[in-house]
Amino acid sequence: MANSEIVRLENIHKEFDGETVLDNINLSIKDKEFVTLLGPSGCGKTTTLRIIAGFETPTSGNVFFFGEKINDVPPYKREVNTVFQRYALFPHLNVFENIAFGLRLKKVPEKEIRDKVFEMLKLINLNGFAKRNVNSLSGGQQQRVAIARALVNSPRMLLLDEPLGALDLKLRKDMQVELKNIQQQMGVTFVYVTHDQEEALSMSDTVVVMDNGVIQQIGTPQDIYNEPQNAFVADFIGESNIIDGIMLDDYLVSIFGYKFKCLDSGFEKKEPVDVVIRPEDIDIVRADSGHLSGVVTNVTFKGVHYEIIVDVKGFKWMIQTTDFHAPGDEIGIKLNPDDIHIMKKSEYSGKFGDYSSYSEEYDKLDDATILNDDSDAEVID
Repeated sequence: MANSEIVRLENIHKEFDGETVLDNINLSIKDKEFVTLLGPSGCGKTTTLRIIAGFETPTSGNVFFFGEKINDVPPYKREVNTVFQRYALFPHLNVFENIAFGLRLKKVPEKEIRDKVFEMLKLINLNGFAKRNVNSLSGGQQQRVAIARALVNSPRMLLLDEPLGALDLKLRKDMQVELKNIQQQMGVTFVYVTHDQEEALSMSDTVVVMDNGVIQQIGTPQDIYNEPQNAFVADFIGESNIIDGIMLDDYLVSIFGYKFKCLDSGFEKKEPVDVVIRPEDIDIVRADSGHLSGVVTNVTFKGVHYEIIVDVKGFKWMIQTTDFHAPGDEIGIKLNPDDIHIMKKSEYSGKFGDYSSYSEEYDKLDDATILNDDSDAEVID
């Protein structure tokens, strides 16, 4: 992947009718990179995309394209094309003419148009479809035609706003693979908007997680999943148990009065923290005094594994396991140091991670009680 920066958003603020929808967005996008803007509806990801495209102008802040400020450059003068969820194909034109449309507007010679369109048809695996009516195509085929139409003009960047949202699950998964292949073959920068975490993790070089008009974290899919920076990111990317903890020392955290070794450091002693534990990282052992333990309250069969909910002192944990445990079973929980991730407390603390609608017993737990328990607690490896 090239390292040169293609787009930079600098202190972007955007308001609609006095309401802030983007708050101080700073983002650098590299040439030939696949970047995904990920977040819930209303988080500002589509507005960010539209500002890059030129369909929206920032209230304040600047947009740079290869180092040149382009705030006032209209969309048609930017080396950028956009593919929307509704593909907006021309129903009166066949597949060939839909793809060729932009080239004809530019008065490209006919032979060059033909060569480029057939090159695109090969790229999107639609050889032999040139004369087909677009209305006779499946949703996935229509989407590929829309992508080909956007790419045939050789833009430096392709913006995709939830392009797979209208497809069924299997087709969506197939298209994720195809989109990544197309991006790598073409060597074009893709900026992709989605609320689907699986899409973001499977396709992206870089994931930008957004909420409330603010970038919460930027990183590789592995970084975002394994090292979330706050409870929102941990909860939005995959399933997470997010538990109140006390950082006793470097590499040592207390959860429910039990001490666990971890790999995190740099926190204050006795600092309240959020502890993230992924459901697939938990080992189930025999319940005894040496382990944190709880009672199974719910079991769901997921095909490859069981998803079980375990009540631990009023807090509902999710555990994914290939072994069946029936409701009412008491189990022990074993955690290795690399299963535990420590995060600073944030505005999102306490909002996620408990797999019950309301846990009265846990709400009554007092941090002071947990701290008092720490002095006599056994360290669990």
